Amino acid sequence: MRSIIALFVFSMSTIQLSAQDKKELFLADPSIYTAKGKYYLTGTGGGQGVTPGFYILESKDLKTWAPPTGPSETSHMILRKGDQAFGETGFWAPQILKEKDTYYLTYTANEQTVIAQSKSLLGPYKQTVIAPIDGSAKNIDSYIFKDDDGKFYLYHVRFNKGNFLWVAEFDLEKGTIKPETLKKCFDNTEPWETTPNYPSSPIMEGPTVMKLNKKYYLFYSANHYRNIDYAVGYAVSDSPTGPWLKQKDSPIIHRTIVGDNGSGHGDFFAGPKNQLYYVYHVHNGKDLITPRKTRIVPVTKRLDRKTGMYKFSVDGSKVIVPEMADR
Repeated sequence: MRSIIALFVFSMSTIQLSAQDKKELFLADPSIYTAKGKYYLTGTGGGQGVTPGFYILESKDLKTWAPPTGPSETSHMILRKGDQAFGETGFWAPQILKEKDTYYLTYTANEQTVIAQSKSLLGPYKQTVIAPIDGSAKNIDSYIFKDDDGKFYLYHVRFNKGNFLWVAEFDLEKGTIKPETLKKCFDNTEPWETTPNYPSSPIMEGPTVMKLNKKYYLFYSANHYRNIDYAVGYAVSDSPTGPWLKQKDSPIIHRTIVGDNGSGHGDFFAGPKNQLYYVYHVHNGKDLITPRKTRIVPVTKRLDRKTGMYKFSVDGSKVIVPEMADR
């Protein structure tokens, strides 16, 4: 589904990059973790195409990024193929979370969801037992959500003539789901979720969940990632397992809003002054899909007092184009 792309190193015989393009970040399925006034970005990228896995970049302003050790041609790898971690190919969609004094990295490899851990935010993330979260079936795009009662939930994608979102209670200590709680979130039902610009089976992926005023908001991307109409919408529920009510103002991120084709599959984070942001990827250009570029946009949430639900929107004129620091 997603190609493992290189950061900064591409074949000039096939891709002609401008000086501006060379500074842009090429991380797909991105996620940002905030800590001590800094932002840490990771995503589908593979570490300059050398060793499959995940690298991390650091920023103070969301615009300029560098490896945590400082500007360098060498990526800071937080997980490497073969270094006490499951997976041979297809390292996708990493997400970092912290529980007590341990950091966790959940990701996809070999079309399986995986979780590794570290005592440091900067890794390396490893496994005691080299195994996927649930090896009973292929599943990708993991997102772990912790509810107010301390329960964890794994939102992810399972295949059945398309990509569909599922949720299950998750045992963080064991690193496994509770199979009896496994539940499909919803089907492909809305026109924006399937457009003809790149015909494919139904696809809903890249889940992110937040809780506001006792309601759960499930954000997801729909359409094939090669479709120019790849976009982000959301659904709301009174429970972390549904039923979910899809919101009619979806999609909230789409090429007609943010100005780039194939805009989607990202994650929320709090920025300066607790401003909500969404980091996501877009197509490389009008006629070129990969390597996909990283984008960040501030998000506005407004409470609809009639429904008790928040409405979300973004301002396409405020999209941030993150760049590498000068070396």
